Amino acid sequence: MVQKYQSPVRVYKHPFELIMAAYERRFPTCPLIPMFVDSDTVNEFKSEDGAIHVIERRCKLYIDAPRLLKKIAGVDYVYFVQKNSLNSRERTLHIEAHNETFSNRVIINEHCCYSVHPENEDWTCFEQSASLDIKSFFGFESTVEKIAMKQYTSNIKKGKEIIEYYLHQLEEEGITFVPRWTPPSLGPSSETVSSSKSQAMASAVVVPDSGLEGLSSEALSSPSGVSEPMVGTPDDKLDADYIKRYLGDLTPLQESCLIRLRQWLQETHKGKIPKDEHILRFLRARDFNIDKAREIMCQSLTWRKQHQVDYILDTWTPPQVLQDYYAGGWHHHDKDGRPLYVLRLGQMDTKGLVRALGEEALLRYVLSINEEGLRRCEENTKVFGRPISSWTCLVDLEGLNMRHLWRPGVKALLRIIEVVEANYPETLGRLLILRAPRVFPVLWTLVSPFIDDNTRRKFLIYAGNDYQGPGGLLDYIDKEIIPDFLSGECMCEVPEGGLVPKSLYRTAEELENEDLKLWTETIYQSASVFKGAPHEILIQIVDASSVITWDFDVCKGDIVFNIYHSKRSPQPPKKDSLGAHSIASPGGNNVQLIDRVWQLGRDYSMVESPLICKEGESVQGSHVTRWPGFYILQWKFHSMPACAATNLPRVDDVLASLQVSSHKCKVMYYTEVIGSEDFRGSMTSLESSHSGFSQLSAATTSSSQSHSSSMISRP
Repeated sequence: MVQKYQSPVRVYKHPFELIMAAYERRFPTCPLIPMFVDSDTVNEFKSEDGAIHVIERRCKLYIDAPRLLKKIAGVDYVYFVQKNSLNSRERTLHIEAHNETFSNRVIINEHCCYSVHPENEDWTCFEQSASLDIKSFFGFESTVEKIAMKQYTSNIKKGKEIIEYYLHQLEEEGITFVPRWTPPSLGPSSETVSSSKSQAMASAVVVPDSGLEGLSSEALSSPSGVSEPMVGTPDDKLDADYIKRYLGDLTPLQESCLIRLRQWLQETHKGKIPKDEHILRFLRARDFNIDKAREIMCQSLTWRKQHQVDYILDTWTPPQVLQDYYAGGWHHHDKDGRPLYVLRLGQMDTKGLVRALGEEALLRYVLSINEEGLRRCEENTKVFGRPISSWTCLVDLEGLNMRHLWRPGVKALLRIIEVVEANYPETLGRLLILRAPRVFPVLWTLVSPFIDDNTRRKFLIYAGNDYQGPGGLLDYIDKEIIPDFLSGECMCEVPEGGLVPKSLYRTAEELENEDLKLWTETIYQSASVFKGAPHEILIQIVDASSVITWDFDVCKGDIVFNIYHSKRSPQPPKKDSLGAHSIASPGGNNVQLIDRVWQLGRDYSMVESPLICKEGESVQGSHVTRWPGFYILQWKFHSMPACAATNLPRVDDVLASLQVSSHKCKVMYYTEVIGSEDFRGSMTSLESSHSGFSQLSAATTSSSQSHSSSMISRP
């Protein structure tokens, strides 16, 4: 199996030329890297103008491996060939390395790049990637792989401090500035060099080393910046200091897994991709096995889209019964800064809630709690200045009895646990179970098999008043915020629960219908499209380079999707059914905005080529607006083409045209306008993926029905 590594972007707050001067001091050998014994120059090339310098070295390395393995291999040292290509004109250094020893058994390739920071020409970026493929090695393939990855990881960690060591050495020698390359015939005057040097020194003074190097200005000023990578860096890359500040201390291999999985999402899914914290949770849940993490994450993303979970906090209001009788709520934070959720399960009438609301309403409410928890983790990360990716749950079981073991209630609980485990991995930092009664072991026996082993290790269970002693609640929660019902000093606003009045119970038929209704509530709108009467919606754009996104399903018939731009505001649709848009009346929800007297190219323009969508297809796409004004999204009836061999229509077409129902199409759509800086999809133009499945399903199942079509914007 090929092992791959991709580093985050490392940023040095020093000019490229100074970094190169420090880098060259690593040769012919570097005492800071014990395994790097020596190096010899094999080939060297310099261009006449001095802009290009290519040097190839043969490097001798000492590998810390078991003596037996060295004896079997018959070598004490291994040799690598390293080719450095310096382009002083473009200010880049590309480093390519591969192993010479055992090249027929082990294939190691590495590529590194130093380049100028895209947002600050006095800073330098560094990134690297590598691959390891062990074909065979005397039966010790697994051992060799572990040794190689251990050595590589150790060297990666030292990379930055080695450069900084030589930078400090240069500074002690009085070298703080290296002039940029200039063509020989256009050499800079001493005045120009002095000016450049002064500017560089001024820049170094103005930009203090705050420990947040590489973060974008947006990340430092915008509340939403915590999920954004460095500005000027491609979306599939992350800055090393951003990772440390907002995601935590990761090993180089863990960083690599995060970046590679993120790259895969960028290449596969259009529109917004999950936040880095979310991707990291799935990786942790599968011990950073990329294939396993990708599988469960794609299933979760499809589930989130299917049930509109991303919008649950903004579009769904819990029923009053839940607000009154669900004994749970958020309460400050624990000593580690994690949001604290308090659940008085023993005081809650689970049977009454299920009978009054049904299983689906309870599940949706728990999902909204988890979504709120994710939001609070992001807020606490900013407040406490360190990564906080999980929350603490305090469960008070006083009052728990056999009534809570009512079979439908336990069934609902097991389903909730199953859904939460699958879609919110590694979000629970600690679970404190207090005042567990004698009946608790029965409940624990029922639910524990459904809880992940990693999650189960985070459970702390206290019986009676044990939580008040050493190792109890005070070890995890400050005394000032312990709830009053646990003998604390803080008033807790969590509802006390209690029995749900039987007058609020629903019949089985009502619950069945209610469950269906709860999950079919949607932010999508439906519209009918008739032959000669398209459905159109108006979007006003104030700032150019905004992004219009859409997601629609063709429920019936075939349609043509268009996007138009106009500087004029279309007039509201006419209400009379005998006017210019009289055909729109049968559907009741059909709207036409483009007046028939408007001329294409004069009154309005087409900004995208038409997209033909067939019945049953799901279409997702985006458009980066080039001008402010009014954009019109149009769904138009797609007429059946005539027979190719003759101008006469086919018999089927004639028969179809006689049926009124064949002149009607139906679409369900959702649109959103977002700023380009928040958009994680393609920034070229319209990119639509349409298939019989959702875009995420198509990507994960490799359905042959799924295909993509890209269209070029027209002025």
